[in-house]
Amino acid sequence: MDEADRIEECLDSVAFCEEVVVVDSHSHDRTRDIAADRGARVIERDWPGHVAQKEFAIRAAHHDWVLCIDADERVSLALRSEILALREAGFPGSVGWRMPRLSSYLGRWMRHGGWYPNWQLRLFDRRRCRWVGHDPHDRVEASGSVGVCSSDLLHHPYRDLAEHLRTIDRYTSIMAEGMRARGRSARSIELAVRPAAHFLRSYVLKLGFLEGWRGLLQASLAAHYGQMKYAKLLELQRAEGRESASGLRASR
Repeated sequence: MDEADRIEECLDSVAFCEEVVVVDSHSHDRTRDIAADRGARVIERDWPGHVAQKEFAIRAAHHDWVLCIDADERVSLALRSEILALREAGFPGSVGWRMPRLSSYLGRWMRHGGWYPNWQLRLFDRRRCRWVGHDPHDRVEASGSVGVCSSDLLHHPYRDLAEHLRTIDRYTSIMAEGMRARGRSARSIELAVRPAAHFLRSYVLKLGFLEGWRGLLQASLAAHYGQMKYAKLLELQRAEGRESASGLRASR
């Protein structure tokens, strides 16, 4: 993905690490050049999916303790101090550490609406942990106790509203295809029930209304995400049904 406009700040935030590995999936801008200029070891590789790419990255590192962040994330100064203290102590007592992730949305840090603390396990011993999940939503699975950092990992998920909408379209397609491949199915009623549940959870239960118009927009798009995911799943079901019916008619 093209990240030339924000890879530099990302790499600056992890400059304290003994090694920096950047896995690039054939970006078309200067992402690789900028990363190499900042001292990173750059590996260019086809995109196999979110989970597989991140798992590849941690196995490509030369150290067993790894810190994983995306190009749209930054290690805050306070979090850096915590990580350095843990490293100095030899990462005692745990196989990894979770950290709260604070996201910026259209110029505001979002502390409500379900976006915070959004705990992320990103500092861990790769011998005891691995990336798992269903694309595009990856997570780290740990074999052992996990500690907690108190300082924030900073997140800038969308450059603007248009990017947010494009991401929803891309992610819901991936989700629907993955759900169908795993044998999941959808009913028409879910097009109404699930979006409403997403909105109420984000805007009311998670206090999204405290974020003003951004909280309302975020909750509305969370509902849209849920609706599009199941609408696309229904579309896949109908397409498979038509193919099955066509095959049945042809075999007669």
